[in-house]
Amino acid sequence: MLPRWGRTITNLSRVGLQNNLKFGKDFNVVSSRSYAKVAAAATDSVEKGLPSAPSINLNKMFWSKPSSLALASDSPLRVEEPNYEGIKRIILKLMLFYSKQSKSIRGANVVYRRIISQVDKPLIYEVFNLEKTFKTTFSLLVLHMWLYLRRLKEEGKEGVEFGQYLYEIYNHDVELRASKAGVNLLLTRWMKDLEKIFYGNVVAYDSAMLPEAKSDELANIIWRNIFSHDGLSQPNDAASQALQAMARYARREVSCLSLTDKEAIFSGNFMFTSLETERLHPKGA
Repeated sequence: MLPRWGRTITNLSRVGLQNNLKFGKDFNVVSSRSYAKVAAAATDSVEKGLPSAPSINLNKMFWSKPSSLALASDSPLRVEEPNYEGIKRIILKLMLFYSKQSKSIRGANVVYRRIISQVDKPLIYEVFNLEKTFKTTFSLLVLHMWLYLRRLKEEGKEGVEFGQYLYEIYNHDVELRASKAGVNLLLTRWMKDLEKIFYGNVVAYDSAMLPEAKSDELANIIWRNIFSHDGLSQPNDAASQALQAMARYARREVSCLSLTDKEAIFSGNFMFTSLETERLHPKGA
């Protein structure tokens, strides 16, 4: 059974902070090896035909002032709690449909759909000039889980409990994705590898956001986790533009989520920054 999110992430964060950035750096070597093993066991799906260089001006993206990501009250994308009346409501109440746990599970499902809607869109691979492979998708998924879970920490115990429901949904989805990619033999072992990568990346990202972290630490970690195939190589000029843009994107989303109210965070009535809008209407530095 997987460890509970709250207890495990607390322990890992403590280790990460005590060792500052060292854990994150060392862990990426393990991550690369684990990815390599998964890739060897899977028929990795790669979408061909992606541009070899960014077709947009990445240097002008993700500079705008952070703002709340909450959906407007009249947005058609909002998901509202069902409000049944009469005998149906009574029966549902008896079945604990309106219990705090049931509401949290429904909210966590909506939140996860928001996350995968950003990660699974072809546009995110186009904007950052990435190939869509199992490794890349998984790494982007972990990044966006971290962004959201970081915001949940601001809600204390309630946020930790909600994060557990989200983590279980995420873990089930990753298992399905790994199976679909062809990792059927010894799937349990690969899932343990991916679980270690998840927690290692979360600690590394958190460490990169510390006041004492170097200014380029977040970009370096994103490079090793998402862009680099071996975790060791350095980006060329074209890759560097995409890397810096993603680092700005991540920092901006952290700020935007902090500005997003609690109701939107727990109900899933928010959307990550639109990459289409950023691409068409870059603000510029």
